[in-house]
Amino acid sequence: MDYYLTFKLLHILSATLMFGTGLGTAFYMFVTNRSGNVQAIAVVSGWVVRADWLFTTPAVIFQPISGLLMAHWLGYPLTANWLWISMALYALTGACWLPVVWIQLKMRDMAQIAAKENSELPAKYWRYERVWTALGFPAFISLIVVYWLMVNKPF
Repeated sequence: MDYYLTFKLLHILSATLMFGTGLGTAFYMFVTNRSGNVQAIAVVSGWVVRADWLFTTPAVIFQPISGLLMAHWLGYPLTANWLWISMALYALTGACWLPVVWIQLKMRDMAQIAAKENSELPAKYWRYERVWTALGFPAFISLIVVYWLMVNKPF
């Protein structure tokens, strides 16, 4: 197998890991928050943070490196519309994801304190939760468009 096919396989696997982990952890965090169970929220938010560091972060780093390398190897100019639009949407996703990582850390800490003290989650937790949820929509929609552009290379 040549380098291109190896990188293509790793690129597809890391894209799957990035999107799947993101969607899965977002789903569990979202539905657990809706339960209002502080103990469950403390546990799930801790695992969401871990999953982001273990799975999402390496994939987020690998995606542009492998994608640009493959585009270069295939002779696509960086000015190809599908490529620069993909990169711009990926940057938008990152601009949403970076604050989400920080917010998740804060939410995890607040939930763990509330669970330890057997108290309610503070109002600040729920403000963070609304921002966390709102940032997820443009990030996921952008990635779906990026996938479409990678597969179709329409222009």
